[in-house]
Amino acid sequence: MELSKSIVLQPFKGTLRYIAGVDAAFIDDTIIAAACLFEVATNEKTSQRQLQKIDEKAVIRKVEFPYIPGFLSFREAPAMIDALRALATPPDIILVDGQGIAHPRGLGLASHIGVLMGLPTIGCAKSRLIGNYIKPDTIKGSTSELLNGTKRVGTVLRSRNNVKPLFISPGHLVDFDDSVRIVLECTTNYRLPQPTRCAHNLAAFKKLEGLGKT
Repeated sequence: MELSKSIVLQPFKGTLRYIAGVDAAFIDDTIIAAACLFEVATNEKTSQRQLQKIDEKAVIRKVEFPYIPGFLSFREAPAMIDALRALATPPDIILVDGQGIAHPRGLGLASHIGVLMGLPTIGCAKSRLIGNYIKPDTIKGSTSELLNGTKRVGTVLRSRNNVKPLFISPGHLVDFDDSVRIVLECTTNYRLPQPTRCAHNLAAFKKLEGLGKT
C-alpha cells in the first residue's frame, strides 16, 4: 500500500495542548463520525494537568466505499477527517478508536487518518486485530508488547485496574512510548481515554437521535 510507505514513527514533537478523539457509528449505509477536542490545562490548586473539552463536532455521510474486511479505514476515514477538520482548533494529536500500525497491511484507521492529515495519530483499540502478547499485570499502567511474529506493532495497556486492556499502536508521527504515555495522560476514571470516550458517546447519541427520527 502506498499510504503505508508514508507512515513515520518517531517521538512526538511539538507542544501537546490540543488533543482530539474520533470515533464513528453506522446506521445502514450512513456513517456518523464524531470528533471531540480537549485542551490540556493545569489545575491552579493542584498544579496537575487535566483535560477540558472545548469543542465537538459530528458529521453524517453516506458510505461510499464497500465493506471489505481489512479495508474498513477507507469507509470510515473520509467522514472522520471531515469531523476533525470541522473542529474550531486543529489538534496537536488525534486519538482514534481503531488500529494504527497493528494491522495486516500496517495501515489501520489511525495511520490512514494521520498520513492523509499530516498529523500525529494514535490507535486506541478496544480489541486486538493482529499480533500476540503476554497479558500485562492487572494494575493501571501495566503494559506488554504486541508482536506480529517478531515485529512489535503495538502495546497492550491496562488503562485501569482490573479491566480489559486496550491495544495501543502508533498511527503516524509518534512512537510506541509516547503513544502509551499520551493515552495514559488522557485516561481518568474509565477504561477509555477521555477524547475517544467522548467521541464514542457523541456518535452513539447521534445514532440514537437518528434512529428516533425514522
